[in-house]
Amino acid sequence: MRTHTSTILALAMVATGVTFACAPAAEEGGQSDAAMTDESAAEAPSNPRFGVWRLESDAPPPASNIMTYEPWGDGGMKITVASTNAEGVSSEWSYATMFDGVFRPVEGQENATTAVEVVDDRTNHILNARDGDVYQVIVNVLSEDGNTINNEYRRTLPDGTERISHAVYRRIE
Repeated sequence: MRTHTSTILALAMVATGVTFACAPAAEEGGQSDAAMTDESAAEAPSNPRFGVWRLESDAPPPASNIMTYEPWGDGGMKITVASTNAEGVSSEWSYATMFDGVFRPVEGQENATTAVEVVDDRTNHILNARDGDVYQVIVNVLSEDGNTINNEYRRTLPDGTERISHAVYRRIE
């Protein structure tokens, strides 16, 4: 990853007091994403994030944002986000992770990749990149009761200023 990666990672480390190790994509001879099958996902242990989550929002219908977490590969997860804007235009994108810091393609977003690593039993760091540049780090925290996900979105703008926003998702399934 290029521009802003070290700045964004440093911000995430300061925010949570932990480190995030970025791993490169699998080299030749390593297990590819294609080798991850639904059969191995069926054997995966249950993850407390598995389920369907709705973004808390004051936006009037038809605006909505639904995030679905499901088993993928051998211990991984597939995340799908389906959203509808205020004009009723819908979109959907998804990515899969093995929680290993490896950047993998985001389906439904051109030139986008995402990497995820577990910080602790309730916290994940998610790095989003476009065209090879990390532009956002998300600190994703599952509540103790397992029914709320709090996301802190951290972006460092080209001028070096930081933009932070938050979103809360509630479990609906």
